[in-house]
Amino acid sequence: MTITTHQSATTGFFDLHITGLGYLNRIREVKPKRGEAFWACDIAALNGPADDVGYTRFDCRISGRDAEVLVKRCRQAVYEGRKVLIGFKLGDLWTDTFIYSKGDKAGQTGVSLKARLLFISWIKVNGEMVYQAPRRDGQGVGNLSSAGSAGQSETGSGYATAHSGEAAGSFDSPAMH
Repeated sequence: MTITTHQSATTGFFDLHITGLGYLNRIREVKPKRGEAFWACDIAALNGPADDVGYTRFDCRISGRDAEVLVKRCRQAVYEGRKVLIGFKLGDLWTDTFIYSKGDKAGQTGVSLKARLLFISWIKVNGEMVYQAPRRDGQGVGNLSSAGSAGQSETGSGYATAHSGEAAGSFDSPAMH
């Protein structure tokens, strides 16, 4: 997981971005009492050494237009219990406190990490690459299979085929090779 800060010269503010890879969970549409409905998901981001992986959970509001389309297309695979691993970029990290209502921690205060899901660079379903965003310089692997079939495998789009070219952006992880 990488945290980067960029200054935007034209708008006068700083962006805090988190990049990493993690498992997609709890895809849902949120309908608040006030305001417009939006899509959300949880990401269990991998961190630490490859032989002793830890997970950091992010509760994300999906803000990127393309990210929303891709997450919606992965919804069925997640509901069916398939492992959906994504390369992601999050922004606007903040915390939210809550009180546990059940279990061993009932009555205790908990902290939830919240962020906006801005971008998905690639998607694997049960270890098979089903989507890779085009490189920003215009030369990339591109879509490996229809994002609409993210829950289905496609002949010839396996791991070896997916990694025959360069990975998109800085989201490729040595742990994935």
